[in-house]
Amino acid sequence: MDMRQTFLSTMDEVLDVDPRVALVMADISAASMDEAKARHPGRVINVGIREQLLISVAGGLALSGMRPVAHTFSSFLVERPFEQVKLDLGHQGVGAVLVSAGASYDMPFAGRTHQAPGDVALIDSLPGWTIHVPGHPDEARRLLLESLPGDGNVYLRLSAQENAEAHLGTGVQVVKWGNDGVVLAVGPMLDRVLAATEGQNVTVLYTSTIRPFDAEGLRTAVWDSTPNVLLVEPYLAGTSAHVVSAALDDIPHRLRSLGVRRDIEVRTYGDVDDHDLAHGLDEASIAIQVKDFLAR
Repeated sequence: MDMRQTFLSTMDEVLDVDPRVALVMADISAASMDEAKARHPGRVINVGIREQLLISVAGGLALSGMRPVAHTFSSFLVERPFEQVKLDLGHQGVGAVLVSAGASYDMPFAGRTHQAPGDVALIDSLPGWTIHVPGHPDEARRLLLESLPGDGNVYLRLSAQENAEAHLGTGVQVVKWGNDGVVLAVGPMLDRVLAATEGQNVTVLYTSTIRPFDAEGLRTAVWDSTPNVLLVEPYLAGTSAHVVSAALDDIPHRLRSLGVRRDIEVRTYGDVDDHDLAHGLDEASIAIQVKDFLAR
């Protein structure tokens, strides 16, 4: 199963055992939860194509003591109802788990309306959010299950792109050691970073949780390497640059951020590989940028 299917099957299980959990949808994936809705009609809610209402209903459920999980594509979960995310959750002091699908451009055939490379940066503008970017379905399941207890705000960003193996540790994990620099891969970027840095004497780090950021894990890796840090994220370039710099504020270092470019909008549909290439997030482009960064 991919990440989205894993999320839905996990929710199907959770709804049977945790009466506090409710799932709110805006048509997307609703048919997959028909059986769960029949079993729990009051806790599986489809509001239709009303994304602002999706978040407001989640806020109301949280106010009543429920633990709401809201789900749709990232552009409709974060960008379209951002005011409700800010007010109906954060300002009211209640929490929900927002679970997106579609990532930055998983569905290029659907056009710009279904693309949201700025979703993580938007959520990051609000205080107190936990943000998970899993790189494998098994990570998505674990992070979802860990997010359901409690009452904090969590954004779980799912993608159709994934790594071959799960890395189920927490914080910043060391995948390989080297001495010439550090490459920090976020979520589904890991496999292509490993391929792009093959044969290079660099440390490769991985994380599926970017907020709160594991500053100590990064510092430990940088102390054992040259403080050249290349950050590779699957959304807007530089989204985590400020937390990386803050983690190393007393260590002279160089930082370059790779991600979805800020200076262009890809207006052609193409496929995911075409968009990766346009943004320099394919394996060959990452390899070139790593070598250029370390050479400087």
